[in-house]
Amino acid sequence: MIALSLAEIAEVVGGQTYDIPDPSVQVTGSVVRDSREVESGSLFVAFVGERVDGHDFAEAVVAAGAAAVLGSRPVGVPAIVVPDVQKALGALARHVVRRLGATLVALTGSAGKTSTKDLIAQVLRHKAPTVFTPGSLNNEIGLPLTALSATEDTRFLVLEMGARGIGHIRYLTELTPPKVGLVLNVGTAHIGEFGGREQIAQAKGELVESLPSAEEGGTAVLNADDPLVRAMASRTKAKVVLFGESDEADVRAENVRLADSGQPSFVLHTPSGCSDVTMRLYGEHHVSNALAAAAVAHELGMSAEEIATALSEAGSLSRWRMEVTERPDGVTVVNDAYNANPESMRAALRALAAMGQGRRTWAVLGKMAELGDEALAEHDAVGRLAVRLNVGKLVAVGGREASWLQLGAYNEGSWGEESVHVSDAQAAVDLLRSELRPGDVVLVKASRSVGLESVAEALLAGGTEGEVAAR
Repeated sequence: MIALSLAEIAEVVGGQTYDIPDPSVQVTGSVVRDSREVESGSLFVAFVGERVDGHDFAEAVVAAGAAAVLGSRPVGVPAIVVPDVQKALGALARHVVRRLGATLVALTGSAGKTSTKDLIAQVLRHKAPTVFTPGSLNNEIGLPLTALSATEDTRFLVLEMGARGIGHIRYLTELTPPKVGLVLNVGTAHIGEFGGREQIAQAKGELVESLPSAEEGGTAVLNADDPLVRAMASRTKAKVVLFGESDEADVRAENVRLADSGQPSFVLHTPSGCSDVTMRLYGEHHVSNALAAAAVAHELGMSAEEIATALSEAGSLSRWRMEVTERPDGVTVVNDAYNANPESMRAALRALAAMGQGRRTWAVLGKMAELGDEALAEHDAVGRLAVRLNVGKLVAVGGREASWLQLGAYNEGSWGEESVHVSDAQAAVDLLRSELRPGDVVLVKASRSVGLESVAEALLAGGTEGEVAAR
């Protein structure tokens, strides 16, 4: 974080200082909520969770070098006490962002947010120092913590914004007002919470509504191929830039092709020129993500050649997202188990089909959460798609939703042992260990709550039944 004194922080957050002998002492380290991440000069933010109270670690973090604790009660060590820690954290982030000379880029969407955010960050790093959201820390706590990790040298701040309802993104943009706003798509992720795609579009569109006008430098980057996203052009005063496959897109791809490995290449077209891109990531769906990143980078002054070079060098920065690992025996494990929704599940299956040309393919799939009344139809559709893509074997893992996946495959014509329903991750591991052959390709994917990454880890690292269960 940029250096601030404890006195200034207390004023910004409206807090009262306790046990601080010298209020001029500066916070020069990171702002953290995990006591294990404390370093010299840190500010430790004490949240009260369901199982852990951060205040209980106050003495330990100060002993480890923290300058003070930001909490909701005195703790016997230097502290700034506020009525609401979350709101105080947001206020501090807003203050720091105003002090920064950085350009803020915010993005949202139903699928592909984290992968696209990672691409944008890796491209912009070629131009200037860039700070970006780690993993998927895109909520009212993770976003301000990311903003507070920026320093005086930061020129680009790339922030992923998630939403669980109307008003969430509006709140995040008030904490960190973006200059460039990107909306990727409107899908069915969290549709059970929102109630419909139109409501999801309403929530995602809050991002473009927050942007400054075109005269003030605001830019809305919108997916030309998604009608609900494209319609958001009417909701913003910012300059509108379109990306996608449409001929009307300002940034688009031509001659898209997939290597035998499943890695895409294409010709990138921008308003200032064209250049060839060959990606290290897996799956054709990353072409759209790359175009979104390219549109952002082009608006921030990068040439087509610079963007293409950066995209061709970019890799996966976040765990369990199309992580491709080949075992010594030639079995390829694709760990995409961080999360799942209908859009990302279809993209992963298509990537598996592309990677598995001439090889036997396995789709180890589990529940897609938060689909509400659409859950049965969506799981059924994914099971059917696996059959249409000629996936060699579907292993549906879990309870009711897994049975719907298998039922869809069965109704699409998956007979005999082409699809199987198993109760849990251990049963999937046992099945795979007994039936995998050299050269097979295995995709593992489900919503985060299912924890199917343990299947991929077991296949790569071995392990006993107890170790898989522990994971």
